[in-house]
Amino acid sequence: MSEVKLAAETRSEFGKGAARRIRRENKVPAVVYGHGGDTLHITLPGHELQLALRTPNVLLSLDIDGTNELAIPKAVQRDPLKGFLEHVDLLLVKRGEKVTVELPIVAEGELAPGANLLEYVLNTLAVETEATHIPESVTISIAGLDAGDAVHAKDVKLPSGTTLAVDEDAIVLQVLAAQAEEAPAESDEAAAEA
Repeated sequence: MSEVKLAAETRSEFGKGAARRIRRENKVPAVVYGHGGDTLHITLPGHELQLALRTPNVLLSLDIDGTNELAIPKAVQRDPLKGFLEHVDLLLVKRGEKVTVELPIVAEGELAPGANLLEYVLNTLAVETEATHIPESVTISIAGLDAGDAVHAKDVKLPSGTTLAVDEDAIVLQVLAAQAEEAPAESDEAAAEA
Protein backbone atom coordinates (compact mmCIF):
# COMPACT_ATOMS: atom_id res chain seq x y z
CA MET A 1 0.00 0.00 0.00
CA SER A 2 1.31 3.37 -0.94
CA GLU A 3 1.15 6.51 1.16
CA VAL A 4 1.06 9.81 -0.73
CA LYS A 5 1.83 13.14 0.92
CA LEU A 6 -0.24 16.13 -0.15
CA ALA A 7 -0.26 19.73 1.03
CA ALA A 8 -3.81 20.86 1.78
CA GLU A 9 -5.20 24.34 2.29
CA THR A 10 -8.31 25.05 4.35
CA ARG A 11 -11.04 26.93 2.49
CA SER A 12 -13.78 29.23 3.66
CA GLU A 13 -15.58 29.80 0.35
CA PHE A 14 -18.33 27.38 -0.62
CA GLY A 15 -20.72 26.93 -3.50
CA LYS A 16 -20.57 26.46 -7.23
CA GLY A 17 -18.71 29.69 -8.02
CA ALA A 18 -16.02 29.11 -5.41
CA ALA A 19 -15.55 25.51 -6.62
CA ARG A 20 -15.11 26.71 -10.21
CA ARG A 21 -12.47 29.24 -9.13
CA ILE A 22 -10.62 26.50 -7.24
CA ARG A 23 -10.67 24.20 -10.28
CA ARG A 24 -9.40 26.97 -12.59
CA GLU A 25 -6.31 27.14 -10.34
CA ASN A 26 -5.77 23.37 -11.02
CA LYS A 27 -6.89 22.48 -7.49
CA VAL A 28 -9.68 20.23 -6.23
CA PRO A 29 -12.20 21.05 -3.49
CA ALA A 30 -12.44 18.31 -0.87
CA VAL A 31 -14.14 17.48 2.42
CA VAL A 32 -12.46 15.61 5.28
CA TYR A 33 -14.61 13.94 7.94
CA GLY A 34 -14.44 11.20 10.54
CA HIS A 35 -13.70 10.36 14.18
CA GLY A 36 -16.63 12.46 15.37
CA GLY A 37 -14.90 15.74 14.57
CA ASP A 38 -16.16 18.66 12.56
CA THR A 39 -16.18 18.41 8.80
CA LEU A 40 -13.16 20.18 7.34
CA HIS A 41 -13.30 21.82 3.90
CA ILE A 42 -9.95 21.82 2.11
CA THR A 43 -8.33 22.37 -1.28
CA LEU A 44 -5.87 19.84 -2.73
CA PRO A 45 -3.41 20.12 -5.66
CA GLY A 46 -5.19 18.70 -8.72
CA HIS A 47 -2.38 16.94 -10.59
CA GLU A 48 -0.85 15.27 -7.52
CA LEU A 49 -4.29 14.09 -6.34
CA GLN A 50 -5.11 12.73 -9.82
CA LEU A 51 -1.89 10.68 -9.79
CA ALA A 52 -2.52 9.46 -6.24
CA LEU A 53 -6.05 8.27 -7.03
CA ARG A 54 -4.75 5.93 -9.74
CA THR A 55 -3.97 3.52 -6.89
CA PRO A 56 -7.14 1.99 -5.42
CA ASN A 57 -7.63 2.75 -1.70
CA VAL A 58 -4.57 4.99 -1.54
CA LEU A 59 -3.58 6.32 1.90
CA LEU A 60 -3.22 10.11 1.81
CA SER A 61 -1.00 11.90 4.29
CA LEU A 62 -2.45 15.42 4.42
CA ASP A 63 -0.52 18.41 5.73
CA ILE A 64 -3.37 20.69 6.86
CA ASP A 65 -2.13 23.95 8.39
CA GLY A 66 0.86 22.25 10.00
CA THR A 67 -0.96 19.16 11.30
CA ASN A 68 -0.54 15.78 9.64
CA GLU A 69 -3.69 13.68 9.08
CA LEU A 70 -4.15 10.30 7.40
CA ALA A 71 -7.18 9.84 5.12
CA ILE A 72 -8.55 7.46 2.51
CA PRO A 73 -10.83 8.46 -0.40
CA LYS A 74 -14.49 7.57 0.15
CA ALA A 75 -16.16 9.32 -2.81
CA VAL A 76 -14.59 10.79 -5.95
CA GLN A 77 -16.60 12.94 -8.35
CA ARG A 78 -15.27 13.32 -11.88
CA ASP A 79 -16.47 15.30 -14.88
CA PRO A 80 -18.41 12.76 -16.97
CA LEU A 81 -16.96 13.94 -20.30
CA LYS A 82 -13.44 15.15 -19.61
CA GLY A 83 -12.68 12.96 -16.56
CA PHE A 84 -11.03 15.65 -14.41
CA LEU A 85 -11.63 15.67 -10.66
CA GLU A 86 -14.50 17.84 -9.44
CA HIS A 87 -14.70 16.94 -5.73
CA VAL A 88 -13.32 14.37 -3.27
CA ASP A 89 -14.65 13.13 0.08
CA LEU A 90 -11.94 11.85 2.42
CA LEU A 91 -12.31 9.75 5.58
CA LEU A 92 -9.87 10.32 8.43
CA VAL A 93 -8.13 7.17 9.69
CA LYS A 94 -5.56 6.36 12.37
CA ARG A 95 -2.74 3.84 12.36
CA GLY A 96 -4.01 0.51 13.68
CA GLU A 97 -7.66 1.38 12.97
CA LYS A 98 -9.78 -1.10 10.98
CA VAL A 99 -11.63 0.21 7.92
CA THR A 100 -13.98 -1.38 5.39
CA VAL A 101 -12.84 -0.97 1.78
CA GLU A 102 -13.64 -2.42 -1.65
CA LEU A 103 -10.72 -4.30 -3.25
CA PRO A 104 -10.57 -4.91 -7.02
CA ILE A 105 -10.70 -8.60 -8.04
CA VAL A 106 -8.00 -9.98 -10.34
CA ALA A 107 -8.41 -13.45 -11.89
CA GLU A 108 -5.30 -15.40 -12.89
CA GLY A 109 -4.84 -18.69 -14.68
CA GLU A 110 -6.56 -20.49 -17.54
CA LEU A 111 -10.03 -22.01 -17.53
CA ALA A 112 -10.50 -25.68 -18.39
CA PRO A 113 -10.37 -26.39 -22.15
CA GLY A 114 -13.58 -25.64 -23.97
CA ALA A 115 -15.62 -22.62 -24.89
CA ASN A 116 -16.34 -21.41 -21.34
CA LEU A 117 -16.94 -17.84 -20.21
CA LEU A 118 -15.79 -16.28 -16.93
CA GLU A 119 -18.40 -14.02 -15.32
CA TYR A 120 -17.45 -11.52 -12.63
CA VAL A 121 -20.49 -11.52 -10.32
CA LEU A 122 -18.65 -9.03 -8.08
CA ASN A 123 -16.09 -6.59 -9.48
CA THR A 124 -14.84 -5.69 -6.01
CA LEU A 125 -14.74 -7.53 -2.70
CA ALA A 126 -15.61 -5.70 0.55
CA VAL A 127 -13.07 -6.45 3.27
CA GLU A 128 -12.13 -5.10 6.68
CA THR A 129 -8.44 -4.36 7.10
CA GLU A 130 -6.00 -2.14 8.96
CA ALA A 131 -6.04 1.40 7.53
CA THR A 132 -2.31 1.64 6.85
CA HIS A 133 -1.99 -1.86 5.31
CA ILE A 134 -4.75 -1.96 2.70
CA PRO A 135 -3.98 -4.50 -0.06
CA GLU A 136 -4.15 -3.19 -3.63
CA SER A 137 -6.29 -6.07 -4.92
CA VAL A 138 -7.46 -9.64 -4.34
CA THR A 139 -6.09 -12.34 -6.67
CA ILE A 140 -8.22 -15.40 -7.42
CA SER A 141 -6.89 -18.46 -9.25
CA ILE A 142 -9.29 -19.74 -11.91
CA ALA A 143 -6.95 -22.48 -13.17
CA GLY A 144 -8.88 -25.57 -14.24
CA LEU A 145 -12.37 -24.23 -13.46
CA ASP A 146 -15.02 -25.70 -15.75
CA ALA A 147 -18.57 -24.74 -16.72
CA GLY A 148 -20.83 -24.61 -13.68
CA ASP A 149 -17.98 -23.95 -11.20
CA ALA A 150 -18.13 -20.90 -8.94
CA VAL A 151 -15.78 -19.17 -6.50
CA HIS A 152 -17.46 -18.05 -3.27
CA ALA A 153 -16.23 -15.27 -1.00
CA LYS A 154 -15.20 -17.82 1.66
CA ASP A 155 -12.89 -19.50 -0.92
CA VAL A 156 -10.86 -16.33 -1.56
CA LYS A 157 -7.44 -16.29 0.11
CA LEU A 158 -7.09 -12.94 1.89
CA PRO A 159 -3.86 -11.34 3.13
CA SER A 160 -3.16 -11.65 6.87
CA GLY A 161 -5.07 -9.16 9.00
CA THR A 162 -7.87 -8.90 6.42
CA THR A 163 -11.38 -10.29 6.94
CA LEU A 164 -14.45 -10.49 4.73
CA ALA A 165 -17.11 -7.78 5.03
CA VAL A 166 -19.59 -9.63 2.79
CA ASP A 167 -21.60 -12.84 3.14
CA GLU A 168 -19.28 -15.88 2.99
CA ASP A 169 -21.59 -17.64 0.52
CA ALA A 170 -21.66 -14.72 -1.93
CA ILE A 171 -20.54 -15.79 -5.42
CA VAL A 172 -17.54 -13.78 -6.62
CA LEU A 173 -16.80 -15.47 -9.97
CA GLN A 174 -18.57 -18.18 -11.94
CA VAL A 175 -17.84 -20.10 -15.12
CA LEU A 176 -20.61 -20.31 -17.71
CA ALA A 177 -20.81 -22.69 -20.65
CA ALA A 178 -20.73 -20.79 -23.92
CA GLN A 179 -23.91 -21.33 -25.87
CA ALA A 180 -23.39 -22.38 -29.47
CA GLU A 181 -25.56 -20.71 -32.06
CA GLU A 182 -27.81 -22.98 -34.04
CA ALA A 183 -27.19 -23.06 -37.77
CA PRO A 184 -30.08 -21.44 -39.64
CA ALA A 185 -32.44 -24.06 -41.05
CA GLU A 186 -32.39 -24.27 -44.82
CA SER A 187 -35.59 -23.20 -46.47
CA ASP A 188 -37.55 -25.63 -48.63
CA GLU A 189 -36.75 -23.55 -51.73
CA ALA A 190 -33.00 -23.79 -51.18
CA ALA A 191 -33.29 -27.52 -50.66
CA ALA A 192 -35.34 -27.90 -53.86
CA GLU A 193 -32.76 -25.98 -55.91
CA ALA A 194 -29.96 -28.19 -54.66
